Amino acid sequence: MKIKAVVHEAEEGGFWAEVPAIPGCATQGETYEELLKNLQEAIEGCLSVEVGDAKKTDKDRIIEIAV
Repeated sequence: MKIKAVVHEAEEGGFWAEVPAIPGCATQGETYEELLKNLQEAIEGCLSVEVGDAKKTDKDRIIEIAV
């Protein structure tokens, strides 16, 4: 899977990045290399969060989609 992140230069030095497709998913790093490592971990962490059961009616369907 490929996902886009927006990388910003921090005013105090270093970098920070956010992932628009995953609200609240952001991280920072003192170097660009550290940022990339932290960004990978942040995305994995955000995507691994378990969500509670969805409310559904008898007319709704639950499906699984691989991405």
